[in-house]
Amino acid sequence: MYQFSRSIYRELAPEVIEDKGGCENRLAFLKASEAAFERLATDRHYFARPARTLFRDVRVHFPISSQMRVYRSIERHMQLATEYVDRAMAEGHSLDGAPLSCHASTRKGTPCQRDPLPGSKYCPSHKHLEEDFAATAA
Repeated sequence: MYQFSRSIYRELAPEVIEDKGGCENRLAFLKASEAAFERLATDRHYFARPARTLFRDVRVHFPISSQMRVYRSIERHMQLATEYVDRAMAEGHSLDGAPLSCHASTRKGTPCQRDPLPGSKYCPSHKHLEEDFAATAA
């Protein structure tokens, strides 16, 4: 995810409003983008609108005249990162190369250790949880 946050930083850093002390605005923009991409990688299921969240965090560092371009750039980079994360999950491994494990908990409260079904977050024993989630979301 480092590549995505640095790419967006290189593209938009020249437009960041200069502050009196030096580069505090640029540093804040970089940290916010790194945090957003990290959250996208680790918490993809519960990060519904990553582009909007990142833009809301960093828009104060850009002039009004360039905010539409900033939003479109953020949206494009987030879309690419989302596709990358989704592709890795569909292949059955996390971004650090470790195999995925079921997101459910056992009756004893310990994390389930089984492998999830392809394209799912849950193993065969817990696949009903995904169906319940889809029904409540609709």
